[in-house]
Amino acid sequence: MQSRYEQWDGSQDPFGPDLDIGDILDEISDDILSGYGAQSALRRLMRRGMPGRLGGLDDLRRRLEARRRRASRELNLDGAMAEVKERLDEILAQEREWLADRTGDDARAQDARMRESFLDTLPDSPAGALKELMDYQFTNPAAQQAFNDLVAELQKEILDAHFRNLTGGMGQMTPGDVARVREMLAELNAMVAAREQGEEYDFPGFMERYGDMFPEHPRTLDELLEVLAKRMAAMSRLLASLSPEQRRQLEELARALLSDMDLAFEMDQLAGELRALAPHLPWDLPLGEGEDLPGSGMGGQAMPLSAAVGAVEALSDLDELEQAMAGDYPGASLDDVDEEKLRRALGDDAVSDLRRLRQIEKVLEESGVVTRQKGKLEVSPRGARRLGERALVAVFERLRTENAGVHETREAGGAAEPTGATRPWRFGDTGEIAVQRSIFNAVLRTTAAGGRSRSRVELRPDDFELVEAETRTRTATALLLDLSFSMPLRGHWLPAKRMALALHALIEGKYPQDKLYLIGFSDYARRLQPTDLTARAPLERVYGTNMQHAFLLARRLLGEEPRASKQVIMVTDGEPTAHLMDVGPERAPEAFFSWPPTTETIHKTLAEAMHLAASGVTLNVFMLEDAPGLVNFMEKLGRLTAGRLFRMDSQDLGRFILSDYVRRRM
Repeated sequence: MQSRYEQWDGSQDPFGPDLDIGDILDEISDDILSGYGAQSALRRLMRRGMPGRLGGLDDLRRRLEARRRRASRELNLDGAMAEVKERLDEILAQEREWLADRTGDDARAQDARMRESFLDTLPDSPAGALKELMDYQFTNPAAQQAFNDLVAELQKEILDAHFRNLTGGMGQMTPGDVARVREMLAELNAMVAAREQGEEYDFPGFMERYGDMFPEHPRTLDELLEVLAKRMAAMSRLLASLSPEQRRQLEELARALLSDMDLAFEMDQLAGELRALAPHLPWDLPLGEGEDLPGSGMGGQAMPLSAAVGAVEALSDLDELEQAMAGDYPGASLDDVDEEKLRRALGDDAVSDLRRLRQIEKVLEESGVVTRQKGKLEVSPRGARRLGERALVAVFERLRTENAGVHETREAGGAAEPTGATRPWRFGDTGEIAVQRSIFNAVLRTTAAGGRSRSRVELRPDDFELVEAETRTRTATALLLDLSFSMPLRGHWLPAKRMALALHALIEGKYPQDKLYLIGFSDYARRLQPTDLTARAPLERVYGTNMQHAFLLARRLLGEEPRASKQVIMVTDGEPTAHLMDVGPERAPEAFFSWPPTTETIHKTLAEAMHLAASGVTLNVFMLEDAPGLVNFMEKLGRLTAGRLFRMDSQDLGRFILSDYVRRRM
């Protein structure tokens, strides 16, 4: 199998055949333009995913929670303890039957009566009875063998409860097996002590002797201790989740079995070390409230102790996965999610979704759509252009379905003449290729790379240039956007920003000789960049719709452009309520606000609009509301400036303004 690697150029498809960067931009564009910013928009996308194509974190967390509840309901230790009691009762019944046959006054009969008396005084709990029977010599050989088998099975369960599948390779526990486990624990405790004191220890030798006891195949002492700590923490959680009586019985059973094997000291020492080494684990933390706890009578089939501990350990893994996906801690990242745990819990599809979610931020950043500033993601100028291009494509697609006769193109002009210059080719551009310049670029690049001895020159996309064409008429446009707080409240701000980005992309791609100025106005007017429309900062809650200042700024900017055609496109949902007020020669003019508008505000705004029209600028005003005051003012504005007035739904802004711009440029 061969693999080919190449540098990212924006055209690759890292997400698979059903998902590309354009789809991602479409998904996050509304959130970005609504003011969430790139970081929050990506986080929201990762949470919700893309239905039918990409599962989100919320869906994964819901599936984890469902898996957790199923696993919790399956926990049931009552049956295991009941089985121990049932088997003990059968063993004792065999012994009593054997003793009952010993009658008379001889020593054997007297011994039988004493044994019966001892059996009658055994504790009711299985753990207590088993502990008392450890030193009892059964007279019935079958009962003795059954008891020995039960003890051996329980010993294996206790060890496997503390060490996952420690005895998996053993048959019935023999004294030799117990001695080997004891030696392993002693050596493990000695290694831990040596490490704490900075002394050397032989971990490879330890694994060579006892590696068969650890199916996880740890490569270092830290990995081994981590595995053991998680297992013992799960055991502590299981104990903490039991009722007091259940916990007492299980602890008694464990002490009795471990003491019988002379393992209690080594186990206690190791448990103390593990608690100190891994305090972050959920030691002694009961399972969550509202869950079906072990022994509640609502669990599934009875399970052995080791299986119950394994189930609790799996629940802890689910807790860790859920916490990592929630990301509610400093420095949280999807890289914190353990893929193997996720695969065990939800399968390969969940891991695939996780990997694709991780890839989204990485690829958007590598492609230049977003950049990281002071640790936070922000939309780059290239990203703002791409968002505009996506909005432009959507507008043209809608126009195409309506047979509007326009199509998306990035050719420099309609009726155009060559300027004699060339420009670099970009993906999506159409036009005449500057053959000589393109070949020259390829030769120059090959020579710079030390390719003098090569017999041929390879053309690459970056080598191509196009013949630059100049449109016969050029246009300078000032787009005035109302930034007052009523715009988002009435649902106008999002389509207005999308239209502005699309217009910017249209002019930059199709009419590069044209000029576009973005101006926002509220109490004051200010010049905007395309990236300002994608910034996280929300609209300021200020009072005033200062159209006078916006017209003044547009007149100054357009006056610097020696263009044959100049126009203003203003988008607003309210009448002017502010104007600039002179406060002295040494201070900048200040905004004066009044609602309802004063006569002075109306007159100054109309006067500035007339100055703008007198300088040869065409006014195009788009009213997004039809309030009487706004309509009356705009009618006066239209008469005085010979401008064009439009009343339309904000959702149609992009379609109308862009198609009108294209139509007027043809």
